[in-house]
Amino acid sequence: MPRNVLVAYGTTNGSTAEIAEAIAEVLRKDGLTVEALPARSVPSVAPYDAVVIGGGLYAGRWHKDARRFVRRHGKNLAERPLWFFSSGPLDASASERDIPPVPGVHKAMIRLDAKGHVTFGGCLQEGAKGWVARMILRNGKGGDFRDFGQIEAWAARIGQELTN
Repeated sequence: MPRNVLVAYGTTNGSTAEIAEAIAEVLRKDGLTVEALPARSVPSVAPYDAVVIGGGLYAGRWHKDARRFVRRHGKNLAERPLWFFSSGPLDASASERDIPPVPGVHKAMIRLDAKGHVTFGGCLQEGAKGWVARMILRNGKGGDFRDFGQIEAWAARIGQELTN
């Protein structure tokens, strides 16, 4: 049974990190040892029995740190249970329906035999980095659309699979 789990993430403004921490907390309650770390800071996935990797979505692509993590550790990721998550829609759509992974994530899922993927709502609030983010906020399109009940339920399903 897997015991050590990595939840790695790529984020610009921190909201994907908060999702990763929520996932990690649920898995810890299931008795697993879990680390939630920025994807760019993970030197190796060898110490982990299972991995969850997430990235914020920017213009239809996963955050660059999440993409690089998958490329760098692909061979080792394919040897362990693996799940992906994305965060991004700045509306309620992710809570209302299943949003498929963006093409790059879908290809990685197939190549690495990932067990699943989910897209969660995103969060963009005042003070966000980047001119595109500031433009989105200026146009009144920001807000917090993360559904932590949905996030926790998804993490609980992973925890069940890893502990049964």
